[in-house]
Amino acid sequence: MKEIYEPIERNVPDLPVPTTPKTEKLEPISLLVLGIDERENDTGRSDTMVVMTVNPTSASTKLLSIPRDTYTEIVGKDVHDKINHAYSFGGAEMALASTEKLLDISIDYVVQIDMESFVEIVDILGGIDVTNAFSFQTEVHEYPEGALHLSGEQALDYVRMRYDDPNGDFGRQERQKQVMQAVLDKTAEVPSLFKFDALLDTVADHVTTNINYSEVKQMHSNYRQAFNQIDTLQFIKGSGATVDGVWYYMMDDNELAAVSEELKNHLSNED
Repeated sequence: MKEIYEPIERNVPDLPVPTTPKTEKLEPISLLVLGIDERENDTGRSDTMVVMTVNPTSASTKLLSIPRDTYTEIVGKDVHDKINHAYSFGGAEMALASTEKLLDISIDYVVQIDMESFVEIVDILGGIDVTNAFSFQTEVHEYPEGALHLSGEQALDYVRMRYDDPNGDFGRQERQKQVMQAVLDKTAEVPSLFKFDALLDTVADHVTTNINYSEVKQMHSNYRQAFNQIDTLQFIKGSGATVDGVWYYMMDDNELAAVSEELKNHLSNED
């Protein structure tokens, strides 16, 4: 945890440890998960951007994939560009600030995962189970329709496929969320922190987060029930547009406002 911990100067509330779950409410938390595609001679790009809101009171989690080509303000750069370029310009802090600006919510934590280490994560968990919507084949693997058990390498290949998907990047986003939910399900099954520590130790060179060890333990003990119900959100009403010869995904303002409001309500602890 010392190796992967990288603090960010933010006003994040401490996670409370209740004396009994019935007498004190745990506060909802939010996370931005960045799947980083490292490229030679540059800082890489956030190939995958998923926002998670976790509400322990309602025992539910929401997952939202953000299209990487989304045209939005890059906070701190004073330009509008693809949201996945925010990481290239200013690392996790700029990606986090730009995502908060887009969704109009506060995000407590950020987790950066080297996409290549994703293979190790899945393998440590013993593989994951997904349901494939349609048959397809990549250069190295075949994915028949139906229930599949995927190794780490297969899972990464499954997530990355885009061009043969009839839904394009939206289909890719759905597989991202599907695989993330499968990983969360497996993580929630871990009976103790010993395997969890081994998992973190194995990927120490590939994961960076502003969640400290104490907070990880509290999340594991008090928040994992929220992973029993995972709802996925998506943007489907936007449209493509070319600006100065570059293609962008333009959000539908009404849909963006509705998704923002749903996340705000999920982060509220009001009955």
